[in-house]
Amino acid sequence: MKFFSAKTISFVAAFFILTLVFSSCEKKEEAAMEPYKIGAVFAVTGGASFLGDPEKKSAEMVVEQINAKGGVNGHPLELIVMDTETNPTKATLAVKKLMTQENVLAVVGPTASGITLAVLPLAEQNQTAMVSCAASYKIVHNAATGKPYPWVFKVPQTDTMAVEAIFSYMKSKGWTNIAVLSVTSGFGASGRSELLRLAPEYGMNIVGDEKYGPKDTDMTVQLTKIKSLKPQAIINWSVGPVQVTVVRNWKDLGMDNIKFFQSHGFGSPKNIELAAGAAEGVYLPAGAVLAPELLPDDHVQAEVTKAYKTSYTEKYNEQISTFGGHASDAVLLVAKALETAGPDKAKVRDALENIQGFVGQHGVFNFSADDHNGLDKSAFTMWKVQNGAWALAE
Repeated sequence: MKFFSAKTISFVAAFFILTLVFSSCEKKEEAAMEPYKIGAVFAVTGGASFLGDPEKKSAEMVVEQINAKGGVNGHPLELIVMDTETNPTKATLAVKKLMTQENVLAVVGPTASGITLAVLPLAEQNQTAMVSCAASYKIVHNAATGKPYPWVFKVPQTDTMAVEAIFSYMKSKGWTNIAVLSVTSGFGASGRSELLRLAPEYGMNIVGDEKYGPKDTDMTVQLTKIKSLKPQAIINWSVGPVQVTVVRNWKDLGMDNIKFFQSHGFGSPKNIELAAGAAEGVYLPAGAVLAPELLPDDHVQAEVTKAYKTSYTEKYNEQISTFGGHASDAVLLVAKALETAGPDKAKVRDALENIQGFVGQHGVFNFSADDHNGLDKSAFTMWKVQNGAWALAE
């Protein structure tokens, strides 16, 4: 029988121990590099693609920037983007797949209010945080409880805040006899209800209230009725091609003497372009990201909005819109929550709810158990189309 020397046995033991140590280190390193998966559902195609396309591009850009800096706590972010095609059924299937099959830690989007309202029960059922890029206050307000849905958040300013911003500005100008136009969609219906509800509080007298469908191609009849009522101003609440059609009809009817206000859904340079000059003089409330170059240097959002605009325009060679800013805010908020919580869905939700003082494209976010939007009306600035571009309203 052969016996090994003590020296040989010691060498083998040391080698075995070192192998175990290196193996353990390698496993830890692999675990540290495991990606954090987040989902995104945007209307990349379909009727709301002019909103969803810049959202997708912004989300991808922000994830690239985060990963270039080392990811979140050493973990790269993996963004899984799915196209809703502006269709509630497809959005539902996409969100369900992300939450149940892909097992993402959070979902960013959807793009539109009506679609968000259709899919938000999935966030509650699957206990996965969803940070919507849509505006309706109903997204974060459960009428049955009077509180936010526990797993649902949103980044755009609410339609309530937009109405308050418009009414405050109109009141300062003495424009109190007004008419309302709205599209019969989730976004339009929500905005209209807030316009009607808040009008008495701001001393607004609504002399006309007209509606139109999301696929209508002419609103001359509605505007002609409004013209006969001689309001001082018109407020239109819609998104998509119809909001441009209304403006062109307003211009064609020679109604320039009646001030025209759009909702915050008008905040895309494409709308000015498509209006072909008809949008000149149109007002809208929007976040600072609409035109960062016009902000004073001491503005709290100046640095982040200017950095976003520079990055986006250099990468995609196109102008920014407020909608891309929504996706930027949503992804960065989720990343901040992941930094605190790690890959635990419940902890991510809790971390989101406790974010305070986050300076984003659309304002300074202060979330709480009672507020899953985290913004107030100070997040809005009044803007005006002037010389074919955005300008601060005087």
